[in-house]
Amino acid sequence: MEIRRPEPAYQQVYDYLFKQIIEGLLPSGVKLSEERLASELNISRTPIREAVIRLEHEGLLRNKTVVELTPKEIKESYEIRILLEGHAAKMAALQMTEEDKQFLGTLIERSATGDFEAKMKANTLFHNAIVRSCQNDQITQLIERMQTIILLCRKDIVRDRMELPHEHREIYEAIVRGDGEAAEQLMRTHLEENLQNFLNRLSDDSRLSII
Repeated sequence: MEIRRPEPAYQQVYDYLFKQIIEGLLPSGVKLSEERLASELNISRTPIREAVIRLEHEGLLRNKTVVELTPKEIKESYEIRILLEGHAAKMAALQMTEEDKQFLGTLIERSATGDFEAKMKANTLFHNAIVRSCQNDQITQLIERMQTIILLCRKDIVRDRMELPHEHREIYEAIVRGDGEAAEQLMRTHLEENLQNFLNRLSDDSRLSII
């Protein structure tokens, strides 16, 4: 990575490390070395330390180590998401603006045809737009607090589940036609499938590490 100016160095380091973690290039359990990063990026350790502190505050790092999520943490977070985002999808069908509905449609296309980074961004924007449309600040804040777990799970789900664009389109179509009950059920099923996919992946990885 080449440090650019005038953007603050710590922000560039943060963006670099964030992308490395979310894309799995820095996998769970890896401990970051400020000295190694300073040498690799040819900068002082101060902006690296600032970026690491921010990543720890956001939950992506713990003690300078890429966070390792437990099945219990993931399951509990998804149980909350299923309830909250299911309700948000129902409310979106009743009150989402036409502009936001059109935006959802474009995101589905991006998630089906873009590269991994584009698919990740489109997936995140799709869910965030639906949550935002429910116009409930408490729900929005609760979802924001779980963003670390959501993103760390999402990177594997986006790679594994080819059904995502189809499921998103079904949710989108229910919202467009104003069918709140269908939108809620489709969102709940979508997230339940995502959770099961991720738990299955954890189980497979655990077996591989034992063999």
